[in-house]
Amino acid sequence: MSIVGTRVVRQEDQNLITAGGTYVDDLREEALSGAAHAVFVRSPIAHARIGGIDVSEALAAPGVLGVFTAADLGLAPHDAGPVKEPWLADGIVRYVGEPVALVLTEERYQLADAAELVDIDYDPLGAVATIDAALAGETLLHPETGSNVMQVHGAEEFDDALFDGCDAVVTQTIVNQRVAPAPLEVRGASCVWGEDGRLTAWLSTQNAQIARSQLAGGLGVGEEAVRVIAPDVGGGFGAKIGADPEATVLGWAAKRIGRAVRWIETRSENLTSMTHGRAQQNTVTIGGKRDGTVLAYRLDVVQDAGAYPRTLFLPTLTELMAVGVYRFPAVETRSRGVVTNTTPIAAYRGAGRPEATAALERAMDVFAAEIGLDPAEVRRVNFIRPEEFPYQTPTGASYDSGEYATALDKVLEAGGYAGLRAEQQRRRDAGDPIELGLGIAAYVEITGGDAGGESGRVDIHPDGSVVAWTGSSPHGQGLGTSLAMLLSDRLGVPLEKITVRHGDTDEVPKAIGTFGSRSLQLGGSAIRQAADEVIAEARELAADLLEASADDLELDVERGVWQVRGAPSSAVLSWAQVAETAGDGKLTADVWFGGGKPTFPFGAHLAVVEVDTETGKVVLRRIIAVDDAGPIVNPLTFRGQRHGGLGQGAAQALMEVVTYDEDANPTTATLADYSFITAVELPDFELVDMATPTDRNLLGVKGIGEAATIGSTPAVHNAVVDALATRGVRHLDMPTTPIRVWAALEDAAFRGFRVAEPPARGEATVVTARKENER
Repeated sequence: MSIVGTRVVRQEDQNLITAGGTYVDDLREEALSGAAHAVFVRSPIAHARIGGIDVSEALAAPGVLGVFTAADLGLAPHDAGPVKEPWLADGIVRYVGEPVALVLTEERYQLADAAELVDIDYDPLGAVATIDAALAGETLLHPETGSNVMQVHGAEEFDDALFDGCDAVVTQTIVNQRVAPAPLEVRGASCVWGEDGRLTAWLSTQNAQIARSQLAGGLGVGEEAVRVIAPDVGGGFGAKIGADPEATVLGWAAKRIGRAVRWIETRSENLTSMTHGRAQQNTVTIGGKRDGTVLAYRLDVVQDAGAYPRTLFLPTLTELMAVGVYRFPAVETRSRGVVTNTTPIAAYRGAGRPEATAALERAMDVFAAEIGLDPAEVRRVNFIRPEEFPYQTPTGASYDSGEYATALDKVLEAGGYAGLRAEQQRRRDAGDPIELGLGIAAYVEITGGDAGGESGRVDIHPDGSVVAWTGSSPHGQGLGTSLAMLLSDRLGVPLEKITVRHGDTDEVPKAIGTFGSRSLQLGGSAIRQAADEVIAEARELAADLLEASADDLELDVERGVWQVRGAPSSAVLSWAQVAETAGDGKLTADVWFGGGKPTFPFGAHLAVVEVDTETGKVVLRRIIAVDDAGPIVNPLTFRGQRHGGLGQGAAQALMEVVTYDEDANPTTATLADYSFITAVELPDFELVDMATPTDRNLLGVKGIGEAATIGSTPAVHNAVVDALATRGVRHLDMPTTPIRVWAALEDAAFRGFRVAEPPARGEATVVTARKENER
């Protein structure tokens, strides 16, 4: 029986729940003995000229080893899209939390007092706190560009004729709010230069190799002069891809003072200075027939990039996945990336794809409401059919495989959809103040979208043990166990004899790493390819030892031995015996799997909420989910990824939001102000299984790390709006907090709402839904 597809307890967990992990702040490496401690002095103002920086008092404070500013660094600024971003603020600060100076001390407890003594003169400038203010352009963040719009992509002008022939056309503006990744482990780094002139940097990062390239580029040295090690990493969610600018400054400082430097940020620093996610304003226009057929769809994206446009690829991913699971005849997309005086935006679990789904799935519900059909029925009418795969979308994606209608049917059946609709109507008829809301989301996403391949190496030693090196770098996903299972299944070696290593650029020089749900489909395929090459090498060696033809040998994976095919009673060889004869003392294969193409996981979610219309309180009662990522290696880790994604996606719909005041001061700088979800607010998840393989990698698998996040947010969002549908609320922006729900109901009551009958069939209508005020 194959171990693949069975529940295997994660091998990583034993150490984590007993001795505990070793994170950056836990390191006690000899090279870090006597390390200086670092703190960044950060701007308390969103937009200002720096009139001067006086470091004299700080330098005189006990234990201070140095205070450094942009004038000291002498490093060329790094690229942030169309502008240059200084490593430390140089002349102007552009967001609260931007690093302005670096302070080094002998002891950690001396940092706060020393930082307070750095005297910085700020001359405030006008702040651009919102997307609308950025588009107005009255204040420019980067005057040299002449605009706050850093990028325009897609359609130059929209075609007014796109919706000709539609019975109904609906326009809705949807805010996909800014959120904080809030990993359990905040950012940290330790840096030291060795006697050989090389920098060793321990970083809390998802990609040691990308971080190495960024550090080398920033410091102006070759990549061979930098070693990056990622120890245990306590969560990343995309915000820890590569190395943040602070790491480069720390590497420079370690060389300047001639000793190791350690840094760990506070939680407030993390909430204000680590990159944020989402922050899109999407305007959708959708039109079609009254039988539910959508004829045209338009998506206009405005991406708030923050103060420095580091990742303007995000809105283009939103455009790429704009049509989701539907076959729309006519599609237009456009995106603009703007800068504001806020923390820079970067990838966050899903990175542009959740935003596309959130916009589309709200659009489908708004359209369904306008034509008076059930939202499930409207989706069924428009699904891409299984026989149409591979399917080329109008926005440029090439879908591999999918059964979208089946996924929705499974979810609705498992959830008892018809019964839930009947219960909803019963409550409405009775005037129950506790409304029931049902939300549907059908989604498809792209995983491994970079298609850059991955490295894998497998060594089998003379004692029969296996050591594998992967370019993928897990940070809580259980990938090590999954890769070990693949090797055990392929080689017939028990799990306890397999070690998986990762995250050290000296051990794995060439790699891409972990993001975009790429690790199993690309990293796993690389390990599989390396295992196959080891098997091929071993076959030749075993043939010589058994004096048989290599074509006649087989590997009995049940026993982990080599034998002559069809002669089970003949002599056998263990892996240890074969490895002993290898030329360099071990069997080895080092590969680069570069043949993988992006895959497209999909699914459907049904959310059930109760909304107290007297208080605005929303309670999430159920989530029923299909998340189809192809064949499953380990159901336990697969389930864990889905659980995490469902919770994270529901949190955005219900409560998470990073906010700023009109002067771009953050108002959610602590966990007392920034709400993220806990088990108390979540129901037991109801997971429905479905597996549709792909032909785009050796394992037939698709990514699962982000999928559940993508489906759950619009499902919960739609459920809340559905609960309020007969009370005059057509739309409500996320997060659907009690105050927002209550205010929307009060506003509807003030307007004297009534439940309108849908227009007669055949009568063309154009409805523009009002965007809810931010509250």
